[in-house]
Amino acid sequence: MYTIGEVADILGLSTHTLRYYEKENIIFPARDASGDRRYNDSHINWLQFVIKLKETQMPIAKIKKYASLVLEGDHTTLDRLSLLEQHKHVIKQQIRTLKAADDMLEHKIAAYKDYINKRE
Repeated sequence: MYTIGEVADILGLSTHTLRYYEKENIIFPARDASGDRRYNDSHINWLQFVIKLKETQMPIAKIKKYASLVLEGDHTTLDRLSLLEQHKHVIKQQIRTLKAADDMLEHKIAAYKDYINKRE
């Protein structure tokens, strides 16, 4: 079992973020006799997934929805699948947008280098 500080260090999050995720019903850590939060490896794995969803711009409301579907049980499997497929579509669009931006920057950088080389 891990303390909130240990989990924050492991995941590179703040304790504030972990408390926020708990407040938003995204994570449900256990509590010890003193009432302190205790996380296990399953919590860490779940939070790593949540972090990836956030990194790929999934809104917190959708992460909350996904978390609530998980808690509801197996009868929500199709809904969870649909939510993740929709997000994968968004990610693919992000990739296309980033690729186009990268191509444009490569072209602009090459033009500047060419200009500089011609001046020398």
